[in-house]
Parts: sequence; structure tokens; C-alpha cells
Amino acid sequence: MHSFVYIHPYVDGNGRLHRWLIHHALAAASYSPPGLVFPVSAVILRNIDRYRAVLESWSAPLLPFIEWRPTVSANVEVLNDTAVFYRYFDATAHATFLYACVEQTVEHDLPQEVRFLQAFDTFSEGVQQIIDMPTAQAELLHKFLGQNDGRLSQRARTKEFAALDDLEVERIEALYADAFERDRA
Repeated sequence: MHSFVYIHPYVDGNGRLHRWLIHHALAAASYSPPGLVFPVSAVILRNIDRYRAVLESWSAPLLPFIEWRPTVSANVEVLNDTAVFYRYFDATAHATFLYACVEQTVEHDLPQEVRFLQAFDTFSEGVQQIIDMPTAQAELLHKFLGQNDGRLSQRARTKEFAALDDLEVERIEALYADAFERDRA
């Protein structure tokens, strides 16, 4: 998979396609249930400097051996045969990095996402017990509370949520604190 990034077949999108290939390989190996995208890309992107360093650990030393020239489309044209450099390259650093990303996804990202979804469900169901509102409105309410440390701003109270009275706002803020404080624990 990593060799795909090195041969750079497209002018743009090679990194995104490379990460898609990683997702595809994990799905093909039944690493995640059918229909579920294993979110390893988020970890890779959080570690983008390390990702680049791993890719450059192989490619940078090869640069003196590659003859190239710039093209009019701001790309490069390789002038010599470079296939031998990529056919059997040592991908130990690449595999180690990917393993660490998968491990981080399993041990941190997935549990954090599950905790968030559980907290959000608790919050959303609780809001419906206080006041009937459409799901999109409850999601907006959650977003506003998250942006203001669990408090509904005066602007939101006078605009988007003007229909809420003081007691409802107080109960919703307490519900948010209860649901998402457990999420942070």
C-alpha cells in the first residue's frame, strides 16, 4: 500500500487514496464489521508529521538516484527507470507506524467515540423528556452547549432557543453536564 504513495500516479489525492487503500485492506481482512469504516485515518492525520517522516525515510535517500524534470503542469516527469527502488523496499517503519495507528484507534479513538455516542444519546433522550424538539435542533443545542462550557449563551437563548424558559435551560444545562462529565471521565 505504501508503494502507491511513492509511485504517485495522480497529480493530487495520492495520500487520500493511500489512506483509503489502508481502510480497504483492513476491511478485506475482516478487521472491522462489514459496513463499518475503521477510523484509522483520523489517527494518521493527527500524526501527519510522523506519517510524512515515515514516507520520507524511504523516499528521501532515493532522490539523488532519480532523474527528473518539472512539467508545465507543475508536476514532475521521471526520466530513468526507478521500479527497482520500490519493488522490494523495506517497509518496516511503515508497518510499525500503521500498527501504532491501528492500536491508537482501538485503544483510544473507538472507546472515546463510543463514550461520546452514549453521552449524546443520554443527552438527546433527556432533552426530549424536558421539551419535544426535532433531532436537528437537539444537535444544535448540544453544539452550542459544547462551545460554551455547558452553558447556553444569552444569544442562543434569545434567538435559536428563545422558546425555552429559564427552568428548561437550567435542566438542559444540568443534563449536559451530567452526560458529558461522565464522557470525560
